[in-house]
Amino acid sequence: MPLRRIRIQDLKARKQRGEKIAVLTAYDATLARLLERAGIDVLLVGDSVGMAVLGYDSTIPVTLDAMIHHTAAVARGTTTALVIADMPFLTYQATAAEAVRNAGKLIQAGAAAVKIEGGRPMQKVIRRLVDVGIPVMGHLGVQPQSVHQLSGYRRRGANADEADAILRDAHALEEAGAIALVLESIPPELARSITAALHIPTIGIGAGPACDGQVLVSYDMLGLLDDSPPFAKKYATLAAAIELAAKAYADEVRGGRFPDASRDASRPGLNTATGAATADKAGD
Repeated sequence: MPLRRIRIQDLKARKQRGEKIAVLTAYDATLARLLERAGIDVLLVGDSVGMAVLGYDSTIPVTLDAMIHHTAAVARGTTTALVIADMPFLTYQATAAEAVRNAGKLIQAGAAAVKIEGGRPMQKVIRRLVDVGIPVMGHLGVQPQSVHQLSGYRRRGANADEADAILRDAHALEEAGAIALVLESIPPELARSITAALHIPTIGIGAGPACDGQVLVSYDMLGLLDDSPPFAKKYATLAAAIELAAKAYADEVRGGRFPDASRDASRPGLNTATGAATADKAGD
């Protein structure tokens, strides 16, 4: 019997049982399929796609259309993982009605929930989204969409006033109906306090081991990016492997060694570059 899809209520149940939640970002169907096979519980279609895939230097230029495109691709590549999509910059901050319209498009694209950044000012938006049936994950600590206002990506909550504000924000988002919180780049002891105080799961990124789960940008974890934050452990060095493979291919093409006689181009199959089926010349 195939495994059923992970549901939102499963995340809270895992917190109650003390089971950690594994989260990674995904931006396309192929990567989503591989991460799901590996047992990743939640795939976050992050606006980090802007830096990981689209070549931007922040998440701010990422559009709603881009997020819809990547969310739909990830959803098509999954059968069991829970898919959550980031709402990009200025798609939820203006009015609750606009937030509902934009979040609805991400849900229609295949997300089970959306993620928004911000604390107490986002309570009204979260309540409205929850009221119309759209689950919401919050995001506190370092907020990449507010990089200019917060003067960069420095760790948040290091002093008492900031720590108290983040703790109050966490309670406010839970009260508003958030299903979970991402805690980014805050002191481990603050993350521990928030995790213990809330009934909803916390997902840490650079926030220590006490959170109910952890998330990394998959391209950082796979070693595909030149620059990664210090908390991002590399579990592979795929950039070097890809460069070596591409160099070997180029050398064989230029040397006339690819394709060789053993790779008969007339055999039937699917041309993965064009998506077209090749003809069976032997049967003509």
